Amino acid sequence: METQMDSFRMFLAKQAIKMGNIAGIWKIALPPLEKVAYKIMIEKGDRIKNGSYYQREDKYYMVFNVLRAAFKAYDSSSPAFRNRITNIFIKEFLGPTQQIVKQEFKEKYGVYPPGFITISPEGRCNLKCKNCYASSIGSNLEKLDSTTFTRILHEKYEKWGSWFTVISGGEPFMWQDNGIDLIDIAAQHPEQIFMVYTNGTLIDKARAQRIASVGNLLPSVSVEGFKSETDKRRGEGTYRRILDAFENMRQEGVPFGISITANNNNVDVLFSDEFIDFYFDKQGAVFEWIFQYMPIGRGADVAGQLSPEKRREIWFREQELIRQKRLVVADFWNSGSLSSGCIAGGREDGYLYIDWKGNIYPCVFVPYWKDNVNKLLSEQRSLTDALFSDLFSGIRDWQLSYSFRKPPETRGNEITPCFMRDHHEQAHNHFIKTGALPGNESAEICLNDCSYLNAMKEYDLELSRLLDPIWEEKYRQ
Repeated sequence: METQMDSFRMFLAKQAIKMGNIAGIWKIALPPLEKVAYKIMIEKGDRIKNGSYYQREDKYYMVFNVLRAAFKAYDSSSPAFRNRITNIFIKEFLGPTQQIVKQEFKEKYGVYPPGFITISPEGRCNLKCKNCYASSIGSNLEKLDSTTFTRILHEKYEKWGSWFTVISGGEPFMWQDNGIDLIDIAAQHPEQIFMVYTNGTLIDKARAQRIASVGNLLPSVSVEGFKSETDKRRGEGTYRRILDAFENMRQEGVPFGISITANNNNVDVLFSDEFIDFYFDKQGAVFEWIFQYMPIGRGADVAGQLSPEKRREIWFREQELIRQKRLVVADFWNSGSLSSGCIAGGREDGYLYIDWKGNIYPCVFVPYWKDNVNKLLSEQRSLTDALFSDLFSGIRDWQLSYSFRKPPETRGNEITPCFMRDHHEQAHNHFIKTGALPGNESAEICLNDCSYLNAMKEYDLELSRLLDPIWEEKYRQ
């Protein structure tokens, strides 16, 4: 029997096919579609799957903010992007094929597969940003070869029904193997969309033209604020090169977004009206991913993360940006209600992370691992096998016990969703219990430093004191 969301997906697909193109939906059909979706997603929504009324509203706004942004970007995109957006939107997002693949996975393994993966094929970077792991590693660094890269992409699509891939680094546009670079990889997989976290400095006119020609690679350019904040951390002249990259992408019809890392020095700038207006309205960014400084990488400093008070403050600001300004803005901690909590550990609709060594991590921000993709493949095993290690399974068990798929009245606070940051004692104990291996020297130090553990526990207690009342008031109803 079709669920209410399935019915909505089919309705949207029929409208898209009938109108013949995506631009038609944006100009004509979106307002009535939003009204239909409101009834399906919120008034009649599945409270076990999607949470309380307010949480279903969160998800509704984000879904339609994404659609609004995609349809708006369609008008100024290159022909290749228009073709990919149309094909992937109808075939993958609205079509039944990948839903069938996911159901077959569930029947075989007892759980649904992850929705996407993040891959860092290259650890090197052309910049040396303060507190970034890339500035402390040598030039003779391991990297994923193109054969392994391609095998990963094939498996996630064919076996998981996953058509979205995030590329991180180092600087991803530095990666190449046997004459193949990242843009070539995207061209070889037209059935998938690739979002690339990049510092933007390598997107010259020629590279922007190539990105425009493949149509399925979306750059997310890192900024620290305006010129002073960006150049202070990333090096003099970086901001100017980023603006040049924006211009190159606009001219070639490449949709792009921005990513930010909020810390105590730049947080007020990043959430100001001036910042939002400049990057969304004047520069043309389509989306914004918000990271908060995580004290786990090179030079880990617990005091450097946003205070619980500041995190509470920006939660309200983010709600305003999503619900009133209707922007595609997501915070990987504060926006946990959008994803029904933590998405690490290969959770259903969640993800896992693979670095340039082939190590497979539960999350970009959980630098502890048990399996390596190169080893798995050499043993005639697959990426899927990594999903069922005790490291990954234990994280998914915690997600289920804390909030995932629980009724709203017993669901844990999903605006403090992070296993690693917001519930660090449980994470620490799990890494010790499973014998997970640290991915770098800093991760090893943090695992064995009692002062670090105690500081994170204190942070989590204060965070709960300030954010739990919001959850009780808005999401328990």
